[in-house]
Amino acid sequence: MKRGRGAAVLAVIVAGPALARAQGADTLDFQGRFEALALNAEGLPAAQRLHALFDLGWERSMTWYPEFATYVGYVEGEHGAWTDMSLEAIRNREERLGDALAVLETIPRDSLSPEDRLSYDLFRRDAEEEVEGARFPAELLAINQLGGVQQDVPNLLALMPARTVAEYEDILSRLHGIPTLVDQTIALLEAGLAAGVTPPRITLRDVPGQVETLLVAEPLESPMLQAFTRFPDGLSESERKRLREEAVAAFGEHVVPAYRRLHEFLARTYVPAARETIAATALPDGEAWYAYNVRRSTTTGLSPREIHEIGQREVARIRAEMEATKETTGFDGDLAAFNDYLRTDPRFFHDSAEELIEGYRDIAKRADPALVSLFGTVPRLGYGVKEVPSYSERSQTTAYYQPGSPQAARPGWFFANTYALDTRPMWEMEALTLHEAVPGHHLQIAIAQELEGLPEFRRHGGTTAFVEGWGLYAESLGEDMGFYQDPYSKYGQLTYEMWRAVRLVVDTGMHSMGWSREQAIEFFKVNSSKTEHDITVEIDRYIVWPGQALAYKIGELKIKELRAEAERELGERFDVRAFHDAVLGQGALPLDILEARIRDWIAERSDAVVTLPPGA
Repeated sequence: MKRGRGAAVLAVIVAGPALARAQGADTLDFQGRFEALALNAEGLPAAQRLHALFDLGWERSMTWYPEFATYVGYVEGEHGAWTDMSLEAIRNREERLGDALAVLETIPRDSLSPEDRLSYDLFRRDAEEEVEGARFPAELLAINQLGGVQQDVPNLLALMPARTVAEYEDILSRLHGIPTLVDQTIALLEAGLAAGVTPPRITLRDVPGQVETLLVAEPLESPMLQAFTRFPDGLSESERKRLREEAVAAFGEHVVPAYRRLHEFLARTYVPAARETIAATALPDGEAWYAYNVRRSTTTGLSPREIHEIGQREVARIRAEMEATKETTGFDGDLAAFNDYLRTDPRFFHDSAEELIEGYRDIAKRADPALVSLFGTVPRLGYGVKEVPSYSERSQTTAYYQPGSPQAARPGWFFANTYALDTRPMWEMEALTLHEAVPGHHLQIAIAQELEGLPEFRRHGGTTAFVEGWGLYAESLGEDMGFYQDPYSKYGQLTYEMWRAVRLVVDTGMHSMGWSREQAIEFFKVNSSKTEHDITVEIDRYIVWPGQALAYKIGELKIKELRAEAERELGERFDVRAFHDAVLGQGALPLDILEARIRDWIAERSDAVVTLPPGA
């Protein structure tokens, strides 16, 4: 799973101009600039105007979403500000979503180069989906067990650069801004209660506790003040003392009271009043909302029923492979007994968090040199492995990837969950590392970030079906890289593929077909060797992120389908390194556009073969 935007992606990157700027002036400034571009007052050629639109749209995003600016390493970003999450600011932004589309309408697509037409189409698609999605009040779902100010604020503060006095001042500025952000969040949650738009109560059970873990007695033990416990060599002792004292004061005078208010509101008001239903379709306009999520997540026109049926077929296919792999271990018992054995036997678990993290690092080190046999292009940006932060580990998934930033000189990070070690089996570690690190998320995302000549919105794009489909496809490359030699690790890879197939069934089941949470958990348990804790966390994830989990299997199936087509059409001329470079070489694409591009690539390589005349 990639964490970044939304899901997604940092979950705080959701809306709004920087608090440090004047909302009205900025909005009018951007509005006027979009209008001027639409009028083409300077008489710019179509291609030049298109790229000016891309630059203006990116600048507006960086201004509206200062967390995102920090995240991608945008030099001119307001790195001391938070997104304005007031309802007024959100509505103002929604009113301006059509500005970019108005400019596009004035640019003749047919006059553009093929490369610019692709960027035009992707930009239009994103803009149209944003306009369509504005009808659904996602901003009222400002907190859940996987994200919100109780997780995203410390996450962002921890990744902010801290090399100069100015960068430390940005961190201090954000510390001082936390009360406003928290109060805006509470206002959104109150509006959600009034509108009947909340996460299900059962998924919120740990959220007050997550907030409580931030209320540490010793400020310098807070994850939000990590930067003030270690300073770069270039800072004088007097500057260090001043910055540390200001951070401690800000934490005690501003941060702690704000989070205490949030904790009290969550524990006494919000969680008790949250809805008891679990389906997205139980929300106002929920059927249309879920359909939108499904379409945007998968980039297909598949209905929930069709996806449900694909999932059932995949579960049956993978289950047969799991049965066959079980037989190679010599285990005497059925699949249910084997799954229970894998979940409970101590031989499959590490004794300490340190051992678990070192195990992941060892796998990553073995994966790195194997990339050259499968990829012509590998990223320059490095990555590392670290523990999921303690304030979120209980409700967090098994692992996730946090993209780095070449601009900010920040590596990517593969976060592994060390909570409840008896739920973190060794047999899942190879597949998980290949998904989150290389050749999965880190390789794909870092390559996209390093692509030259693409607009910024494409280099940092996050089409979920592509990104997560690639991550799951990457797991299947393990045998080519020397992994899954142990039958238990191979079974672990099948378990992870089954996990994503199960998602198709339970996500659509809960959100569109009337399944209960308990029914979904039981279906998962019957068909997977994942531990009960992991299964519960996963099911609750699907409940609060409706449709997101459908992207993995749908994306993987499309990439595998395209590879099979390329192998069939090209025969001995098929080169897996060239195929992978073609898939990754344009950044994250919607599946229909990826399909068209790979078929063009197949045709080009077929036409490139020269047939010699007889006797030559």
